[in-house]
Amino acid sequence: MLTAYIDLKSAGSLLALDPVLDLANRHNLAIAWRPFRTANRDLPDSGADKGVIASHHEVRMRALRVIDQKYAKLRGMALNFPDKETATDLALGALAEITGDRLPFIRAAFAAYWEQHRDLDDPATVADIIASSKADHPGDLSATREAFANAQAEAEAAGVVDAPAFVIDGQLFIGRQHLPWIEELASELSTG
Repeated sequence: MLTAYIDLKSAGSLLALDPVLDLANRHNLAIAWRPFRTANRDLPDSGADKGVIASHHEVRMRALRVIDQKYAKLRGMALNFPDKETATDLALGALAEITGDRLPFIRAAFAAYWEQHRDLDDPATVADIIASSKADHPGDLSATREAFANAQAEAEAAGVVDAPAFVIDGQLFIGRQHLPWIEELASELSTG
């Protein structure tokens, strides 16, 4: 079993999706998809010039976007960041509530956010994604935010601090850059 924590607004989670599916197929691993909300971290409150800190942060964020876009281009994907990042809590809560195959919902939600720039915290949008993906979801979104809060608390208790994150054989890996190491571990587990 491979547990994969994702945030639907995380470029890293989107870029990891197909490689994780390929890895799981090669090693006959089931994937347990779990939601996790990524957050922009507060800027440090040190004695340094606040303008310099903000400028450095902005440059770093732009550089990370460029790197993500280069990886996407290498994979034949267009990675179009929305003008404004929006919350994904309601869609992540719906992901937590889905029973059965969560992958169609995940793919539809990624497309809604990254291609159509839809608001994944809007009830009508999330209901539409649930319906179009034919997800096995209760349909009522009234308890979905609570389901997400519980899933987020469980992820944080497990040590997850960013998405994507993966757990295999009791080991936690943060970031898609660890997929080769996860593959090595999966190979050892399947032959051992």
